[in-house]
Amino acid sequence: MTATEPEIALDAPPLLVAAEPSRLRRVGWGLRTFVRRAPFSAFWGGLAAAILLMAIAAPVLAPYEPLKSDFRAMTKPPSEKHVFGTDQIGRDTLSRIIYGSRASLAVAIGAVLFGTTLGALWGLACGYFGGRFDIASQRIIEFLQSFPDLILAMAIAMALGAGLGTVIVAIAITRIPFGGRVIRAVVLSLKEMSYVEAARGLGASHLRMMARHILPQCIAPYLILATTHLGVAIIIEASLGFLGVGIPPPTPTWGNMLADSLNAGLVPPWWLVLFPGCAITITVLAFSLLGDGIRDLVDPRLRGALRQ
Repeated sequence: MTATEPEIALDAPPLLVAAEPSRLRRVGWGLRTFVRRAPFSAFWGGLAAAILLMAIAAPVLAPYEPLKSDFRAMTKPPSEKHVFGTDQIGRDTLSRIIYGSRASLAVAIGAVLFGTTLGALWGLACGYFGGRFDIASQRIIEFLQSFPDLILAMAIAMALGAGLGTVIVAIAITRIPFGGRVIRAVVLSLKEMSYVEAARGLGASHLRMMARHILPQCIAPYLILATTHLGVAIIIEASLGFLGVGIPPPTPTWGNMLADSLNAGLVPPWWLVLFPGCAITITVLAFSLLGDGIRDLVDPRLRGALRQ
């Protein structure tokens, strides 16, 4: 052992430690760039993050238990005690909206991650291998796309029975064709690139070429799809809850809260319709506009217009 070897060993840990702050700085730089170039989308992204935090911290933020009834305050309009009013059996509307965000967002995120990821992997295989597998897969995707999203999700949910897992699966199936089509188009253009041809010439396996050379280029369109489809999934979940084939009561969701307002009288009280409807609208807008901002940032054709 030479005299310089211990010095190298002692110097190695600081170099490894110094690498982590640089990654954090890159993340912070990326967020600052996004805020500077797309402040409108960044605002809605911050609002989406706040809604997610509200769902996580629902037990802390909710002023009342969402299932607790107060028969002395049934169908009361907004007041100091109940800021968003109460429903027909005296449950606090604000607390139910806060807790309803947990179910609605859990269904939307689970369905999008499952459906869009499965569709993206399917599109990756279709675009890379082509041939009969691609032709048969496209016919299946076209068959799924021939049904309206809500009708297909409702049929699957009714066939499988009501429940959280059922709703996630039903909505996820409606997201598969979109992920498959978009990622397939990206892969068709990527597999003819020179670096993919070079990897093929060097004897790289199909799995290695897909995982190392093609899949990383599909991350940006996947993120755009996932973010945009979150809003669509929230609308479908709320529609299923309103129609009575979503998550069954008494679990609060924004959709079944709107359905419950119909039982409060011949004319539903305005606060039972307005506040859950605003929660759905704001959340869908937040995720949709965040997806638009990410698309504008990662699309080279739109970067120039974004800077201007």
